[in-house]
Amino acid sequence: MAKKKTEEKLDKEENQETIVDSKSDKEEFNWDMVSNKDAYTTEERNSLEEAYKVTLPEVIAKQVIDGKVVLITDREVVVDIDFKSDGVISYNEFKYNPELKIGDTVEVLIEKQEDKNGQLVLSHRRARVLRAWEKVNHALDNDEVVEGQIKSRTKGGMIVDVFGIECFLPGSQIDVKPIRDYDEYVGKQMEFKVVKVNESFRNVVVSHKALIEADLAVQTKEIMSKLEKGQVLEGTVKNITSYGVFVDLGGIDGLIHITDLSWGRIAHPEEIVSLDETINVVILDFDEGKSRIQLGLKQLGSHPWEQLDDNLKVGDQVEGKVVVVADYGVFVEIQAGVEALLHVSEMSWSTHLRSANDFYKKGDNVKAEILTLDKENRKMSLGVKQMTPDPWSDIQKKFPVGSDHQVKVRNFTNFGIFVELVEGVDGLVHISDLSWTKKIKHPAEFTQVDAKIDVRVLDIDQDNRKISLGHKQLEENPWDIYEEKFIEGEDYEGEVMEMYEKGALVKLEKELEAFAPKRHLEKEDGSVLLEGDIAQFRILEFSKENKKILISHLNTFNDSNSIKKKSKKKSDDVVDKVDDNKKSTLGDLDELSNLKDDLKKKE
Repeated sequence: MAKKKTEEKLDKEENQETIVDSKSDKEEFNWDMVSNKDAYTTEERNSLEEAYKVTLPEVIAKQVIDGKVVLITDREVVVDIDFKSDGVISYNEFKYNPELKIGDTVEVLIEKQEDKNGQLVLSHRRARVLRAWEKVNHALDNDEVVEGQIKSRTKGGMIVDVFGIECFLPGSQIDVKPIRDYDEYVGKQMEFKVVKVNESFRNVVVSHKALIEADLAVQTKEIMSKLEKGQVLEGTVKNITSYGVFVDLGGIDGLIHITDLSWGRIAHPEEIVSLDETINVVILDFDEGKSRIQLGLKQLGSHPWEQLDDNLKVGDQVEGKVVVVADYGVFVEIQAGVEALLHVSEMSWSTHLRSANDFYKKGDNVKAEILTLDKENRKMSLGVKQMTPDPWSDIQKKFPVGSDHQVKVRNFTNFGIFVELVEGVDGLVHISDLSWTKKIKHPAEFTQVDAKIDVRVLDIDQDNRKISLGHKQLEENPWDIYEEKFIEGEDYEGEVMEMYEKGALVKLEKELEAFAPKRHLEKEDGSVLLEGDIAQFRILEFSKENKKILISHLNTFNDSNSIKKKSKKKSDDVVDKVDDNKKSTLGDLDELSNLKDDLKKKE
C-alpha cells in the first residue's frame, strides 16, 4: 500500500515538472518563486551586488594597486587591499625603506588572487619595478626632469638610482666642464634628464649635462650678443690641453690657442697658466652661430719686437738660445718673442752644406752676427761664420797658381774629384786632369774618398769661389815625347788589351794606348787579332791635342803593293805630262829622275 502511494507521488511530481518545462518555453523561469528560501526581487539583488563590489572590490591578476600596511613582523608585512583576504609580503622587499610603519600606503602587484591555501599573493618589489619603468618612459616621452642618487662609479661613468632603476650616467654627461674627480659625485642627489630607454636590455641612460646646457643656451645667446673683438674679459681656466687653454667666461667657454699664450715659444700651456686660475683675456674672434670664441693672452702685452733696442743694427753681435732646429737652419731667440734665423749656409765657410743638426741642438747658446734686420716685418737673420776670417780673403796668397799641395778627397762626381784645401775652401780636379795617358771613366777608378792626393793649382776664380786643380800636371806631358817617337806611317809592336764592338784597345807602351778599328784587326791569313795577341801596327793618325792614336794591323802587309801601284801611276802621269807639253825643261827632267830613283830603291 505504501509502495503504491510512493509511485503515485512520483508520477504526480513528473507531471508537475512537465508542466513547468512547458512554461519555460514561453517565459524565463524564476527560481526564486519555487525556492523554499526568502526570495529577492531583481532590483534588490542588483543593489546587494553593488554593495558587495564596493565592500570587496574586484581584483585582477598582474594589476598594480595601492594597499595599506596592517601588520609588520620580522619576516613579513601584511597588506590590506580591501579584498576578502589580506596579502602577505616578505619583509626583504621593504629593506630599502627602514622607516616603514603600520598605516603606510605601499604599491603592490597582484601575483595571484588565491594560492593553494586560498591566500592572496602580492609583490611590492615587482610593483615598484613596473611603476618605475612607467615613470621613466613617461619622463622620456614628456622631457621631464627626474631625481636620482649617484650610487657608484663604473667604467665610463656613474650608476644612478632613479625610481629604483639603476641607470647609466656617462662621464661626458655629468657636467659641461671636464670632471677631474668622479668619486666626489658618489652619494649625491641630483637632477637628470632621461635620454635613452631600452626595456628589452633593461638599459636607461640619463644626463645631468643636458639640464645645464639647456640653462646655458639662453645664457650663451645673451653673452654672445654682447661680445666685441678686442674686448677684455675675466675668466677662469677650465681645462688645459696640449694645443691650448679653455677659459670659462661665465657660462660660455673660449679657447686660447697655444700660439696666443705667449710671444715666446712654449712646449705646453701649463708653462703659462694653471687650472682654476683667474686670468684676463682679449677676444680675438668669435662665431655667434657656432658659439666659438677665440681668445688671446699675449695680446694684452706689447709685442717684443716693439721693445727691441733701437740701436741694434746689421753687423752687431748678439747672443741667444736655439729654440727650433730644422734641416735648413735654426731659430735663435734673442729675447722673449724675438727670434732670428741662422741658416745652415751661414754656420760655416765650408761649401759642403750639411744639416743644421750637425752643428746645433735645441737649447744651445749661440753667439752670432746680425746679417739682416727688418723691424717692420719682424725678421732677422744671423751668421756664425762671419765671426771668423773668410778663408777666401787671402786665397791667392795661400794657394798661388802653379803651387803644389797634398789635399784630402771630399767626394766624387762623374766629371771629377772635389778636394778640401782648408776648412771652407774646396777645389775641383777635373777627370781629364787626372792622367795624361790613361782613360778614366769615373774618379773612383783613380782614388777614394778621404784619401790623400797631390794636386797643382791651375786657376783661381775668387769672385765665384772656385779653384781648378790638376794631378797629371805634376808630371811632364809624355805626349811631347810620344809625338817624336810615334810617326804616322811607321810600324810599331803592340798588344791587344781589350776588344770592343767597333775595334780594340792596343797598348803600345806602359801607359800609352791606341785604338784599332775592327776592319784593321784582320791578319794576312784572313783571321782576326784577339785579346792578348802581339802584332805589328801602323800609325794611321797621331793627335797630340786630342791624345788620340789610330793604328792598323791590316795596313802593315797590304800597303806595300798599293805603294808600288801608286808610284807607278805617279811616274806615268809625269811622262804623260811631259809628252803633252812636248817640251822638256831642266825641272821636269829632275823630277822624273828623282821618281825613278825612288822606284829603284823600293824595288
